[in-house]
Amino acid sequence: MSNEIRNLEPKELWNNFADLNAVPRGSKKEEKVIQFMVDFGNNLNLETVVDPVGNVIIKKPATQGLENRKTVVMQSHLDMVHQKNADTTFDFDTEGIKMIIDGEWVKADGTTLGADNGLGVAAIMAVLASKEIKHPAIEALFTIDEETGMTGAMGLQAGYLDGEILLNLDTEEDDEIDIGCAGGIDITADNTYNEVNSPTNSESYTISVKGLSGGHSGMDIDKGLGNANKIMNRLMYETREFIRISEIKGGGLRNAIPRESFAKIVVYNSNKKAFEKKFNKVVKHIKNEFKTKETNLDISFNKIDENLKVMTTISQSTLLNIIYSLHNGVYTMSPDMENLVETSNNIARVIVKDENIEIACLTRSSVETSKTDLANSLTSTFELGGYSVKQSGSYPGWKPNIDSPILKVMSKTYEDLFNSKPDVVACHAGLECGILGTNYPEMDMISFGPTIQGAHSPDERANIKSSQKFWKFLLVILENIPVKK
Repeated sequence: MSNEIRNLEPKELWNNFADLNAVPRGSKKEEKVIQFMVDFGNNLNLETVVDPVGNVIIKKPATQGLENRKTVVMQSHLDMVHQKNADTTFDFDTEGIKMIIDGEWVKADGTTLGADNGLGVAAIMAVLASKEIKHPAIEALFTIDEETGMTGAMGLQAGYLDGEILLNLDTEEDDEIDIGCAGGIDITADNTYNEVNSPTNSESYTISVKGLSGGHSGMDIDKGLGNANKIMNRLMYETREFIRISEIKGGGLRNAIPRESFAKIVVYNSNKKAFEKKFNKVVKHIKNEFKTKETNLDISFNKIDENLKVMTTISQSTLLNIIYSLHNGVYTMSPDMENLVETSNNIARVIVKDENIEIACLTRSSVETSKTDLANSLTSTFELGGYSVKQSGSYPGWKPNIDSPILKVMSKTYEDLFNSKPDVVACHAGLECGILGTNYPEMDMISFGPTIQGAHSPDERANIKSSQKFWKFLLVILENIPVKK
């Protein structure tokens, strides 16, 4: 199967990709691929170093005639997401990826392909190994652990790189040039409460909110999709005079818009009819509001035969008021780029059980001060309710620079090569550029790549024609890097 891949054009790209994919390289398990890259650089007699966190840096002098051009940092991450189908037998720790050609696409046999970001790595390897490609001085930066924490980019210290331009090869649409991304910070609030016995003359119920679309909490945050935690809280807030809360379990991953939430409550017998009437009225309103966005939304309550412990009325009131007050969704739009979300928050997880409360949010922004502003707003809301709050996992965004010199070069190059204008975009998700810019703030950065679909899943596939387009674009860019000032 790999021989078929090696015969694809451009051969220098696909052969390096095949070599790379023979090496296990899961996130936080990069020892083998780090050694692979060190051996690759040393075998080419190029300056090769590994920094304290495991990033590999390989430097190559300019080809003749381009010594006066700005030094370019070419950057991609070494790790890949390890996912396989349930019926696929595969050991990511010991086996290389089994690649196949499927029409116009390259994919893997039941696993992730690793084109994210392996094709970027392979492209850089091809430039380093070539004796024919014209290029300025190259500093190849291969970062680790991008997929599960960006710790490689975060750990890269100042002083390792001298380049003035950074080409990040980690986007997945070949007609896009990315000039910005969002940073993020986790906000986690905790509190305790006292449980008491259920009131006498009451019955226990479950409430379920399910069938929502979910989605990426960055890229999909502006689509008006329902957040199960906010919907559940609204249901209980509107019926708060009739109920007592026992448990809530809503959402999960911070970077996913929550699709489901489940709660256990107690309703006074004397208020049962009033509760049902109000509950059904609120459900009708919510479904009407989401009728075009969430066609599969399902909200229900059912009686259960359980003797539940419940929150005190004061704890319950504080919880419902806090969640109602928390901002969820788009906070600000970018003033510089049309239709780009600048700052947002996702109320990702709400857990209430056994006298403990946890509420987790992920706040994103391409502007660091705006991210801090929203994080402080959320923290203040929690603290007003007596909750303890932890801000953690912060990483910076990459503010779009529409006046970027390398953007002008690449836009013109794209138009000349392909007779159309590229889409100049920024994404409301994380790229390493924002983090790398912390220690290299003067570096002019851009991100682009070949078309890849289904990344992070066994459906991942890379388009063959797009890889040819990407390779052609990259070579012309390298030959037209501006001269040093």
